[in-house]
Amino acid sequence: MSKTIYFDNAATSWPKPPEVVEAMVRFLDEVGANPGRAGHRMAVEAGRVVYEAREAVAELFNAPDPLRVVFGPNATEALNLALRGLLRPGDHVVTSSMEHNSMMRPLRALERQGVEVTVVHCSPEGFLDPTDVEAAIRPNTVMIALNHGSNVVGTLLPVAEVGRMLRQWPAGAQHAAPLLLVDAAQTAGAVPMDMQADGIDLLAFTGHKSLYGPMGTGGLIIGEQVGLARLEPLKRGGTGSRSEREEQPTFLPDMYESGTPNGPGLAGLTAGIRWVLEQGVEAIRVREMALTQRLIDGLRGIPGVTVYGGLDARRQTATVSFNIAGMEPSEVGLRLDEGYGMMCRVGLHCAPAAHRTISTFPVGTVRFSLGALNTAEDVDGAVEAVARLARGAL
Repeated sequence: MSKTIYFDNAATSWPKPPEVVEAMVRFLDEVGANPGRAGHRMAVEAGRVVYEAREAVAELFNAPDPLRVVFGPNATEALNLALRGLLRPGDHVVTSSMEHNSMMRPLRALERQGVEVTVVHCSPEGFLDPTDVEAAIRPNTVMIALNHGSNVVGTLLPVAEVGRMLRQWPAGAQHAAPLLLVDAAQTAGAVPMDMQADGIDLLAFTGHKSLYGPMGTGGLIIGEQVGLARLEPLKRGGTGSRSEREEQPTFLPDMYESGTPNGPGLAGLTAGIRWVLEQGVEAIRVREMALTQRLIDGLRGIPGVTVYGGLDARRQTATVSFNIAGMEPSEVGLRLDEGYGMMCRVGLHCAPAAHRTISTFPVGTVRFSLGALNTAEDVDGAVEAVARLARGAL
């Protein structure tokens, strides 16, 4: 067990493809300038790098227009932009009981300001019935906000089914169809997604997980159904455009991108997405499903180990949560790290609502999360390490 086994890809993927590092170094060594802030050749090249990142994101998700890709530091800011930018007192939003705090905390803050929030309860395995979402819609429902994949047990929520239901909204209905906001932090690059076919209006993504880019990259893709007059920016400031005016630009993407962008990070993000596209999202998904089922079956075969979720790799991401009877998750994580070179995450994973749903609150779980670069050898080594700990605990 001398090899390091990295099973914390749901927090951030590691290692990154060499192309990602090379792209970031090239930007710093050869480009370096501030995109959109000057007309000299280095600034123009920096602007080209940023636009290439928009194109890569739009290609991956089949977004309607690269200019509708708004960059920011992570999915958390993207979700805040969508939620705080669109929801007003008196509006109603529907979400699920499997959400990360990146969704729940902004919603709870908005609730205190007069936004009505309905949390549709998921099954103890973390699954959501789309008919329950439909039943929760009211005349004042402005948005349905769901994660695509749980960061706790990996269960996939039926965002495509909900999106198609909203696209079939009756033309003569008394109120407009709600917008669909999807938190794709856990699935972007790992599970195929098509904004237009799946009826997704707003898609929040992060670059440092299954897109294999660096930390500090992410964004919100704004679909054509979203009215920009209603979507308020989170921040205002310098954009490099319309500098003669003291009011924020009203066009995309500048309206929502104030301040110097993360040029080196976006260069790395483009390289990560290109790597994912070369591998093929479908191929990554098939391989990760096989490894995930191998891990689930291996852990379930260990006496004293409880595995949570649906236990079916076809219905989840490559994230698996478990506990060992007689051991706190924190102790398991420490012993796996120090004794077996295994990197994982323990606790509540910033998702208390999800842990209440699967009945692991407040203790939490041990979470193994695989990535595209993990192997069957990693899985077998992890199962053996957990088996040794469980034997000692019984």
